[in-house]
Amino acid sequence: MLILSNTPTIDLHGLDRDYASICVKDFIRDQYTIGNTTILIVHGKGSGILRKRIHDDLKKNKYIQKYELNMFNSGETIVTLKENV
Repeated sequence: MLILSNTPTIDLHGLDRDYASICVKDFIRDQYTIGNTTILIVHGKGSGILRKRIHDDLKKNKYIQKYELNMFNSGETIVTLKENV
């Protein structure tokens, strides 16, 4: 079981799709650069518009190994980054 309490997290509440997308891309790049392998994106539940945009972006991101909704909170996505070599 993955413990997320100390996992680097970005909270997108209150952001629009485009700004959230930019913030997530920068966050992922920074976390990859410093060598973190697991991050948490909090996009909220709502109507799912923000989650869909973020997941579409994650599909195209070269630093992403895999991602999945948090099984205990569908307003969060757990992301595994590729190893920084």
